[in-house]
Amino acid sequence: MHFYDFDFDDDLLDGIDAMGYTTATPVQEKVIPIILSGKDLIASAQTGTGKTAAFLLPTIQNLLTHTHDASQINSMIIVPTRELAVQIAQVLEGMSYFTNISSIAVYGGGDGNSFAVEKKALSSGVDIVICTPGRMIAHLNMGYVKLQGLKYLVLDEADRMLDMGFHDDIEKIISYLPKERQTLLFSATMPEKMRKLALKILKDPEQVNIAISKPPEKIVQEAFVVHEEQKAPLIKHVLESRRKQSVIIFCSRKQNVKQLTLLLKKAKFSVEEIHSDLEQEKREQALLDFKNKKLNILVATDILSRGIDIEDIDLVINYDVPNDGEDYIHRIGRTARAATDGTAYTFITPKEQGRFSRIEQLLGHEVVKVPVPEAFGPAPVYQPKNRKSGGGGGGGNGRPGKGRGKGGNNRKFHHKHGKNNKGGGAPHKGPSSPKTSAQQ
Repeated sequence: MHFYDFDFDDDLLDGIDAMGYTTATPVQEKVIPIILSGKDLIASAQTGTGKTAAFLLPTIQNLLTHTHDASQINSMIIVPTRELAVQIAQVLEGMSYFTNISSIAVYGGGDGNSFAVEKKALSSGVDIVICTPGRMIAHLNMGYVKLQGLKYLVLDEADRMLDMGFHDDIEKIISYLPKERQTLLFSATMPEKMRKLALKILKDPEQVNIAISKPPEKIVQEAFVVHEEQKAPLIKHVLESRRKQSVIIFCSRKQNVKQLTLLLKKAKFSVEEIHSDLEQEKREQALLDFKNKKLNILVATDILSRGIDIEDIDLVINYDVPNDGEDYIHRIGRTARAATDGTAYTFITPKEQGRFSRIEQLLGHEVVKVPVPEAFGPAPVYQPKNRKSGGGGGGGNGRPGKGRGKGGNNRKFHHKHGKNNKGGGAPHKGPSSPKTSAQQ
């Protein structure tokens, strides 16, 4: 289905065209007509299916074609992390570039000046606000946020927000909103607590289920069964042949991220770290350098496992086994985005074997165990039901992953009055390999 088939405003179509999008993804085909009809929506869709554009495009269209009060906040998109807020703001900037839609990303980690800019927009009116719960609560507590005219509410990565403990913050924000509004809830999973929240805040919603909680088949999944002390030398061995590729390494603890990054820097790898202890400016710079291929490796906590739009990751490594299957799926889903293939490795220590076995049960199949090179010494046997046995490593053959290059723009998006600022960072036409769908 072509984006012209949605009968979008011409200025919005110009933005879509400038970003190189032509055909809609399945989630966009299903949810855009529902949103344009004014109905509430529950959409179960994983990262990489195009859900960001699925809610941004009809929201922009509704604002362009329906009357609204410019002195009020008209739309609010609530997200779990500042990185996701920045990413959505960037996509929004491109899509709305030729319209008069105003917007601002509201998230913590900035200085006093950024708070003042946010306050001005929230008190004087803005079409679309993308915000993290905690930062919005801080503004709401000060009494100047104009929400009486809000017409559209989007909760993105809603399951992640609940996992991060934002349930009460979300309910508090919603208590400030008009009861007559359109509410859209997007979630990769639909646990019971999510269903209870949906029943409280949505009215007779349409339901769309796009992606089951399984990784794409085109991801080559393999694992190394190792002792803890074998992980560091093994990861240097794995990365040595991939110095020109884009790699994300996930650790379950911030301390592991810091130690591994230091280790890889000493080994002269092009690497930076991403975790919540890092200043926001440094996190954004690391992401920008990674997108623009100035940096080959990111070592990160699960802060990067969802909602970060980087489509050309060649390899994902789980240095630590994730805590649950959903985290595993979202981690390895960073590779094989859009039309690309990808590879995911997991390092499994004896104490993590039971956890990884449960992940395999969720996947519905065993992950190939690649032999640990003999130079690193004897490796454990993969026996999740009897982990006291020792011995050699398992078997399996590795297959290389593939990727495609794509740059990125990490420009912050600020509140705009009237016609969008068409200064630096404008979307450009005619990329060398244009995307065929809005995989945002």
